[in-house]
Amino acid sequence: MTDPKILIKLIVLYMLDKVDFSVTKAEIYDFILEREYCDYFVLTESIYELTEDGFIEASTTHSSTYLTLTDEGRSTLSFFQNRISEGIRNDINTYYEKYKGDIANRMSVITNHYRTSTGDYVADLTAREKSEDLINIKINMPTEDSAIAICDHWKERSSDIYSFILENLL
Repeated sequence: MTDPKILIKLIVLYMLDKVDFSVTKAEIYDFILEREYCDYFVLTESIYELTEDGFIEASTTHSSTYLTLTDEGRSTLSFFQNRISEGIRNDINTYYEKYKGDIANRMSVITNHYRTSTGDYVADLTAREKSEDLINIKINMPTEDSAIAICDHWKERSSDIYSFILENLL
């Protein structure tokens, strides 16, 4: 029998291995906690340890943390994947079959804003397809409110803006 904490780590690795894009930490939490595989504290500690040990990478943008499986994590999973019950693997596979498109669409538009050393703010806007950036734009703004507004509008209009830029550059 597998130690429950190790099982949670393997479930996280398995979930990240099933997609070719970053997944928000919230998506992982929702899936695992909804099914009561463990409690919040065990999951938080497990994800922290996976990150510290180099099995996953975490990057925070705007208000979301995105998780990505590393090569070391993928290699480790290949050795221990059989310790995840078939039922749990089926739950994950079914979940991704049902929601993969929705999750991928949410991951494809990423925004962040931050303050520069000169006191201005930067709106950092990215559109991704799978795990590749299609476009990344950084816009300096005089106020945090304006940077936030640009980030919000990017989420709504990134496709149109990207098409407009390509059309005008080509």
